[in-house]
Amino acid sequence: MTTGFFHDERCLWHGGGNYAQMAPVGGLVQPIAGGGGLPEDPETKRRLVNLLRVTGLMGEMSERTARPMDRADLLRVHPASYLDAFATASEAGGGELGMRAPFGPGGYDIARLSAGLVGDALDAVMCGDLANAYALSRPPGHHCLPDRPNGFCLLANIALAVERARANRPGLRVAVLDWDVHHGNGTEAIFAADADILTVSIHQENNYPLDTGQFDTEANANLNIPLPPGAGHATYLHAMERLVLPAIRAHAPDVVIVACGLDACVLDPLGRMMATAETFAAMTAQVMGLAGDICGGRLVMAHEGGYSEVYVPFCGHAVLATMADSATVAPDPFAETFARRQPDPSFDAFVAGRIAEMAEARAARHP
Repeated sequence: MTTGFFHDERCLWHGGGNYAQMAPVGGLVQPIAGGGGLPEDPETKRRLVNLLRVTGLMGEMSERTARPMDRADLLRVHPASYLDAFATASEAGGGELGMRAPFGPGGYDIARLSAGLVGDALDAVMCGDLANAYALSRPPGHHCLPDRPNGFCLLANIALAVERARANRPGLRVAVLDWDVHHGNGTEAIFAADADILTVSIHQENNYPLDTGQFDTEANANLNIPLPPGAGHATYLHAMERLVLPAIRAHAPDVVIVACGLDACVLDPLGRMMATAETFAAMTAQVMGLAGDICGGRLVMAHEGGYSEVYVPFCGHAVLATMADSATVAPDPFAETFARRQPDPSFDAFVAGRIAEMAEARAARHP
């Protein structure tokens, strides 16, 4: 079996209107040269696809598209009132129904396709057609709530994929690991009362959203791991070893899904973390090893954030080369510089102390 790579050029045609980073243009907010301006633009994804083709890694994977998620499956997570409002606004030229989640003409159908990429990737892994799979989904989904889009996210891609899979496989247990730099509040909220779905979010504390993601909000099958700005390679791997992997192992899922945001990387404009392409490759290897031990290697990655046009392609390539167990690499042109920028041992030790406190508190709650 091989690694699947699910993508579709139509997802890269999603647009959000005239913004400057997170603010709509107007008043004293000047337009960005060339129009547009949302950090969530198509170029990071298109450049990743280009890099995969240039190195030849794409040819080692099963390249696929998907069918849009149909309404019956959308209704497993989103109420009809939201879907109808979204579709109507999309047909009228676009708009914004939530906070920081604008869309243009055809946005509803593009979002359905993005969700379909994740859903079909999960189905292919669950039926044994693929060893593992990566969905280059856009628009992203992990902030979206059932009745309200949020933070560039218009449909809850991972939740929709999970619910469709569970409809066909009653009793399915899933672990969702979110290493996007922002808290996966939408996925957490959707599954907060569901003991069969473990949600784990490792993120920069007090980034986005500002009112969610605290460790002390842990409830049921959920674990939040907020890390201080500046945390880098060593801290991410340590958090994985002390908190993430034990929680997933204890949950005993049938499949692991990763919300693969690449915005914890050094160059991201919306994060202040210090992860590198090596960090993402190492975390991927950690998750693959665990999945191999507990669920037959079943692993699905769904693309989330990541806004550095220069560096996201190298981080994504590192993830995919690891998933495909490939010797085809895209050497990181920034590796030496970013290694020298990593936090010093005293900072790593400080954060390790906070991680130890979280591990002890979790052990007390889940003896």
